[in-house]
Amino acid sequence: MTLIVVVLIVIALVAMLWYFAAYNDFVRLRNLVAESWRQVDVELQRRHELVPNLVATVERAAEFERGTLEAVVSARDSARALAADPVETHGEITGVATAENALTSALSHLSALAEQYPDLGSVKNYAALQRELSDVEDRIAAARRLYNANVRALNTKIESIPASMVARRHHVSPAQYFDISTPEARAGVRVDRLFRNQPDR
Repeated sequence: MTLIVVVLIVIALVAMLWYFAAYNDFVRLRNLVAESWRQVDVELQRRHELVPNLVATVERAAEFERGTLEAVVSARDSARALAADPVETHGEITGVATAENALTSALSHLSALAEQYPDLGSVKNYAALQRELSDVEDRIAAARRLYNANVRALNTKIESIPASMVARRHHVSPAQYFDISTPEARAGVRVDRLFRNQPDR
């Protein structure tokens, strides 16, 4: 009888230790997701800060159609408005991704149009800003990969048995991936398409 009681106590202790370990693992993974999103957000903010300088430099160096520059500024403003930390505020990562994809697309159009103005290449600030923007894009891609890896680890644990029972009990929700989701952001800009209907200069 005593042996059965000891075995039951040991089983209860093991179950309790596993439960606490599973809960603590969810806490750790949620913190990793939040921390890695903050790194993404830092790089997105850097890109947002570069855009006005890039637009101002291009505007001084070439007589662009206003629509292109306004589209970049508008996309930047929309992306910046959604740049609050969605992990902390329970906002939608997909909304941020859509806004950032629109900004990426607008910047691609700006770069493609800039190639049509030879004088722009000689502007000192433009070349430096383009290099800096390219570096920021690389850092955004690296930060996004880290964030998505942490999201995958959290979501996999939430869906795994028996850890899913702990997740349900403590209302641990799956995190959202931050992906390129629009065809415009995935595809390169066709310069010939952009200039097909423009008059000769």
